[in-house]
Amino acid sequence: MGYLDNSVVTVDAILTKKGRELMARGDGSFRVTQFALSDDEIDYTLYNTTHPSGSNYYGEAIEGMPLLEAFPDETQIMKYKLVTLPRGTSRLPILNVGYSSITLKQGASLAITPQTLNYLGANQTFETNGYTATIADTRVLSTFNGVGVNTPEAAALNQTTTLGTNVSKTVIGTSINLTATNVNTLFGTNTQLQTTVTIIGRDSGARVTIPITITKIN
Repeated sequence: MGYLDNSVVTVDAILTKKGRELMARGDGSFRVTQFALSDDEIDYTLYNTTHPSGSNYYGEAIEGMPLLEAFPDETQIMKYKLVTLPRGTSRLPILNVGYSSITLKQGASLAITPQTLNYLGANQTFETNGYTATIADTRVLSTFNGVGVNTPEAAALNQTTTLGTNVSKTVIGTSINLTATNVNTLFGTNTQLQTTVTIIGRDSGARVTIPITITKIN
């Protein structure tokens, strides 16, 4: 969903493949129950408190910025979602997963357990609703699932499969399990495959993107 014109309330909304499938049923199963807002397009460094025309024009450059057209790829759009944090929050939450990058040999496994820092004081580092994790290219992993969140949404995402195409996949959990692929043909003449995993706190909105390298075993 995106605003096409920031001078009037004109909204461009598109559906994902799953959304179109539910709408086509015509049985009432398509219902919008939640939505998110983001400010990907906004460069806040353009806020000019020294504008010669006064305070009414401090945000003039921001208000005139072009806006993105909506498209259904969460790895490329809505990266910076707006969140509501507890009153008195003085620092933005950040995610710590223990890795700045991940390298796995074929068939090797790894469990990622994110922690959220600067969130709800110093007494809590894990988010109640867990984390979403999105792998940019699901082909490079034979296993990619989340554990620790037992909801229908989490179960549905963990059970989704692909047809071996270069697509992203999203899972939900308090811990994320990864196993590198054993399919040699994916490598071609290369010795490594590369992708990224993006992890987002479902309560805090904090996010981190980590590069992943899969090394071929000769």
